[in-house]
Amino acid sequence: MPKFLVMVNHAPGAVDTPMDEWEPEAVSAHMDYYAALQRKLVENGEQLQFVALADPRQAKVVTADGVSAPLVTDGPFAELKEVLAGYQVVEVESEARAIEIAALVSAAPGPGGIPIRQPVEVRQIVVES
Repeated sequence: MPKFLVMVNHAPGAVDTPMDEWEPEAVSAHMDYYAALQRKLVENGEQLQFVALADPRQAKVVTADGVSAPLVTDGPFAELKEVLAGYQVVEVESEARAIEIAALVSAAPGPGGIPIRQPVEVRQIVVES
């Protein structure tokens, strides 16, 4: 069966308020939704891995030439909307199923329970080590 990477970026979707500014109940509802989705996908045997990443403001850029000590900086980074927030690796029957899963991720609730409609990218994995 094909494997797909389902990637969530920090693009705002329908909600442009960063999650660290949401009410605690909205954050809990959002994370509970993800937890329920993860359980279902694992039970179905479709999800192989789920990773949520720290805020991109905590990221570091490392540049090295293999000889000198690496240079570690706080940026520059791509536009916030282009920074990866997290991902899932799924093994499913078809690309159509991977897209269905991405749609479920995009519909996660935000403040007021409204689906955030966050853009989710789906890419097939062609080589893995």
